[in-house]
Amino acid sequence: MMAMTKTAHRRKRCIALIGCVAMIACATPGIEGVALAGCLTLPEQGEAVVAAIEDGRTLRLQDGREIRLAGIEIDPSRQAEAKATLASLARGRRVALRGVDDAPDRYGRQPAFVLAEGETQPLQRLLLDAGDAMVGLGIADDDCRSELVAAEATARVARRGLWVDPAALKNAGNPGDIMSRVGRFSVIEGRILSVRETGGTVYLNFGRRWTRDFAVTISRRILGSFEAAGIAPKSLEKKRIRVRGWVEGRAGPQIRIREVGQIEMPGAR
Repeated sequence: MMAMTKTAHRRKRCIALIGCVAMIACATPGIEGVALAGCLTLPEQGEAVVAAIEDGRTLRLQDGREIRLAGIEIDPSRQAEAKATLASLARGRRVALRGVDDAPDRYGRQPAFVLAEGETQPLQRLLLDAGDAMVGLGIADDDCRSELVAAEATARVARRGLWVDPAALKNAGNPGDIMSRVGRFSVIEGRILSVRETGGTVYLNFGRRWTRDFAVTISRRILGSFEAAGIAPKSLEKKRIRVRGWVEGRAGPQIRIREVGQIEMPGAR
């Protein structure tokens, strides 16, 4: 009887130890023991202290590096507010850098997701929560993108920051307003009237006048990524979508799709 009791006791201790190991594995700490999730689970790129804020999404570190906040875009109308928010969150603080690639861009800036000491969320998410930024492109991790899109959506529903103006979310049925955004990153929502393929390009048309109305273009070269995501562009006909990207002025205003994440179904968020 005593032997059975000791065996049961050893089993109980073993189960408890396994549970502790699992908890540690699921809550690997970052700065000051912050449990990592979403964008913060990306590979480490080191830590440093922020010396200055260059603009609404660029930090200069004490070691001389310039860090570009990955995955977000700042509208020119919110540049001053975004810079002030970023300064209040990061200037003089130690930050941890995360990302899949630490190669600098053509301007010598290192893209990264950034966690400031004393915070539990990346700076990108805090700027989105305040309505000072929009979710951008180049977010390879699905969990990270979902985290940022959710933060943007929360700010938009609450009408914070740039979303205080309902017109900040552009209407695909108003091509004149969209045309004024040529060269700027924008978020546009509307119903696709038709889907057509011409040459090597698929067109998602939001109006009947191709010389004036808004359209989204998808190169056949990236259709494989849509198929991998379970999305057939033709199936989007008559659907209401939200699209983000840089507005180009061609026959009418257009956004060129570079990655699947540029297109969202509003009902899913």
